[in-house]
Amino acid sequence: MALRPVQVNIKALDDSAVGRFWAEALGWGVSSEGPGVTNVEPVGGFVWPDPVAVCIDVVTVPEPKTSTKNRVHLDLATTSATHQAELVARLRALGATPVHVGQGDVPWTVLADPEGNEFCVLEPRETYRDTGPIARVVVDCEDPRAMARFWDEAMDWTLHEVTDDHAVWRSAKGVGPYLEFLRTGVKSVPDRVHLDLLPYPGDDQAAEVARLRDLGATDLDLGQGDVPWRCMADPEGHEFCVLALS
Repeated sequence: MALRPVQVNIKALDDSAVGRFWAEALGWGVSSEGPGVTNVEPVGGFVWPDPVAVCIDVVTVPEPKTSTKNRVHLDLATTSATHQAELVARLRALGATPVHVGQGDVPWTVLADPEGNEFCVLEPRETYRDTGPIARVVVDCEDPRAMARFWDEAMDWTLHEVTDDHAVWRSAKGVGPYLEFLRTGVKSVPDRVHLDLLPYPGDDQAAEVARLRDLGATDLDLGQGDVPWRCMADPEGHEFCVLALS
């Protein structure tokens, strides 16, 4: 049994506006499974779920983002210095704004989407030349080695590197974005952005949830009511959802 990350879930006051921003940013399309939900995913024959892309699901909530930096964010890939500059300019024209999160003098550019969700436009890096528009999903954490122990058992992605500063995974198929847990500090507020995981065909959602509990995850009641997915938190409290196979 194993799970796979299939989408990044972003809470927003206006799911449609934030979804349109991310679709334009990534060159992807939008769809909706119902009121208050905007799906952002690749176009041109893409069939969800697929390891080539971790999609974006934007969900309406009544609460605005606070000034606290999100503990999960996206890093976007570029192929050259010119591409990086052009992408930053295009994103700003779409409504992104520069933000300072203590990054100092770095070669990447830190921006926020129209509702303040931070993301980075990376300088060209050989590691991310074949990831697609999203180079990596980054999760702030307190102990990358502890996160590596939990998440390496929780999902079937390949663990590439573990140090005191970070833990890095990528799909076992060697495609799509990377996932990195980065040492930054203790979680202090609920996550406005989180990962959604999906079982494989033939696996059982309830059995996967039980397995995650045995690994140290806990169940969460966020007022979600009777829904087909299960809300959980990892040992450091990062929220995530286990989706049901449709």
